[in-house]
Amino acid sequence: MTATDGSAVAMSVDSHRGTVRGGAVHPPEAILLGFARALRAAGVAVTADREQTYLRAVATVGLEDQAATYWAGRATLCSSPTDLARYDQVYTAWFSGLRSGVKAPKPQPVVMTSDLPNDDSPGIGSDPEDTEAIRAMASDTEVLRHRDIAELSGGERARLAGMFATLPTARPRRRAHRHSPAPSGGLDARRTLRAELKNLGEPSRIHFRRRATRPRRVVLLLDISGSMSSYADALLRLAHHISRGESPTEVFTLGTRVTHVTRALRNPDADRAIIAAGELIPDWSGGTRLADGLGVFLSRWGRRGMARGAVVVIASDGWERGDPADLALQLTRLRRLAHRIVWVNPHRGRAGYQPVQRGIVAALPFCDAFVAGHSLSAFADVVHEVNSAR
Repeated sequence: MTATDGSAVAMSVDSHRGTVRGGAVHPPEAILLGFARALRAAGVAVTADREQTYLRAVATVGLEDQAATYWAGRATLCSSPTDLARYDQVYTAWFSGLRSGVKAPKPQPVVMTSDLPNDDSPGIGSDPEDTEAIRAMASDTEVLRHRDIAELSGGERARLAGMFATLPTARPRRRAHRHSPAPSGGLDARRTLRAELKNLGEPSRIHFRRRATRPRRVVLLLDISGSMSSYADALLRLAHHISRGESPTEVFTLGTRVTHVTRALRNPDADRAIIAAGELIPDWSGGTRLADGLGVFLSRWGRRGMARGAVVVIASDGWERGDPADLALQLTRLRRLAHRIVWVNPHRGRAGYQPVQRGIVAALPFCDAFVAGHSLSAFADVVHEVNSAR
């Protein structure tokens, strides 16, 4: 951030502080809204919907918890990595020693363990106390990445929502029919001959070519039944993240019905996208009919080309109300179309788990990968399995 940006932030904070506080005692809602509007004046795209989401998040984590309040605002008010530095500056200026003359400590940024400065490095982290504080924050973040999502509190879920951007990008590839120039590979006789003709028959550089690659389609089928309700929101966030990659992505939810939510998840804002998708889903936290859902998907979308050559990710715990033989039949149909089938089960990440559910037993012979889906770290493994398709 430049010096000019810092001056603008200070001016916006000073102007909005006078309108909200003015030396008087104001309700918490007015202080929080004043901070959100100061952030907007500093150049962050804070909308009215984000303000309401911020108020609900702070009400969930509790205003007395400074760290949780900081992360709630960071997760709900910032829409891109470029907003984070501006958010930290406005937050520090707004909530520092202006209420009771006591300066509040500035929240430490998230620093992954691999990026921590060395003990001999000058600058930030050179002081032993600062280094320990940063390491503690990094350790806490890493622990959160491996926590089971179903066991997280509201504040921890808000923090985790802002960490989905750290997941790798989904970019599975497939071989194209056409060739493209390459430094090595097969001989490109046509280009080589043309080069010789330009040189009047004199020998010239030999040209090579390779088969080009194109993005491979990804299809996500997410179980949002009652037994998966603790993970449904996180799975939709994972689907939103994958859809932001370079591969064409289609997303469906499975319960007692099949709902196509791809268009709703195209919104670049994850919170708005999930809300829009939730408004389309009529069977949220209902029953599970995996075989019927797969049959509807294959008959209406899959056989028409959506599943052909695609990486199909099925996220479900395998609790099937119908006959497992029907599920095996539908997976046999899907196996003939899809390039790769990845089954994601949140319970697979728990100690002592055994795949004994009838649906899982019927599905495993048709799956190329069976992975956990209970934490952010497990979601990184899911993206890795998607990218392993060639």
